[in-house]
Amino acid sequence: MIFNSKKQKLIFYYFPTILFSLIPFLLITGPFLSDFAVSLISLLFLIYCLKEKNFSYFKNKYFYFFLIFCVYLLFNSLINNFNFDSLKISFFYFRYGIFVIAIVALLNVNSKFIKYFFYCIFICFIGLILDGFYQYFSGKNILGWENNSRTSSFFGDEYILGSYLSRLWPIFFALSILILKNKKKLFFIFILIFILSESLIFLSGDRAAFFLINLSSIFVILFSQKIFKLRLFIMLSTILLIIIISLINPTAKNRVFNQTLIDMNLNYRNQGSIFIFSEQHTHHYITAYRMFLDNKVLGVGVKNFRNFCSNEKYKKSELSCSTHPHNTYIQILSETGIVGFLFLIAIFFYFCKYLFRHLILKFKDKYYFNDFKICILSGVAMYLWPFTPTGNVFNNWLNIILILYLPFLIWRRNFKNN
Repeated sequence: MIFNSKKQKLIFYYFPTILFSLIPFLLITGPFLSDFAVSLISLLFLIYCLKEKNFSYFKNKYFYFFLIFCVYLLFNSLINNFNFDSLKISFFYFRYGIFVIAIVALLNVNSKFIKYFFYCIFICFIGLILDGFYQYFSGKNILGWENNSRTSSFFGDEYILGSYLSRLWPIFFALSILILKNKKKLFFIFILIFILSESLIFLSGDRAAFFLINLSSIFVILFSQKIFKLRLFIMLSTILLIIIISLINPTAKNRVFNQTLIDMNLNYRNQGSIFIFSEQHTHHYITAYRMFLDNKVLGVGVKNFRNFCSNEKYKKSELSCSTHPHNTYIQILSETGIVGFLFLIAIFFYFCKYLFRHLILKFKDKYYFNDFKICILSGVAMYLWPFTPTGNVFNNWLNIILILYLPFLIWRRNFKNN
């Protein structure tokens, strides 16, 4: 990107980088402001490209792949059980791809704003750690919001504290390696923050988030070059802290372990069918699978699971209905059919291909990905892991966190090539 004046640089560089840096804060407020920031960054970048008549940023195979997927979503929404919510999601879905390209372009101009983004995450984590632990032990957070059943801190009635921390944890850890590599004394403070934040994920009672952060941890331990000992130390220290806290206050332990066994019907006192995560989750999956069998090619339509789950030929029981089937792969299959599912499977195998190449090279004491990229990829792996309950695939809040990883991955790849 080339700027012809200070005003142009202010509008098309400084303002978007400030918005990007504030996204960790905006995500705590909910999806509206964070989505507004993503949309505005995308819009400003499009205006810049139109003004300069330069569209070279979009000429790459990844964007073409994403654009084809967007076109399919729009096509699916228009001809397949049309509803306004489905069309709204599909029509504006392209903004995520433009956002990724925009941030890569900004990073190529000057990557110093990464520090601002990093310290914004740092402040968010510090605030949530202090408030979350206070709420867990006192029953109320600093704003007076009560801990009715689970620790949620500033998220209130939305029990997504664990999801927020677990999904931003890998990118926070990756950037700390990049930014603090020559500041060892400061890095020890961040190690404590990582341990406390990982423990708070457990205390939040979010079982999926707790599983995913451990999946990310194992991923880094297995595939990293120099930091596997550090990641192992953080993981083991977290487990020790969790054990100590559980002895003092077993609330989270009971939910994460005892309640999970009960929900899956694995409790030794119970008999009958074993459920996938819970009876409710199992019935969601069965209902979604029945939808797929009846609509194999195109599915029932984007965001249409909620509209068809009560249909007698699909539903398993009164537990069948929800806004989504709580699994990424099952939702894509049931709502977008085999055609949409092929896009997801292509991404999954592309991811596995390069991970396998990295693993082969590792046995030869060589590495395809450096440790920064492995940390970033561990965050992407959370979204591609098929065997865990997930949020809505088309949820703006979750999509925004996911796309935060992609600019750094592409930028570091280009940085290496250059």
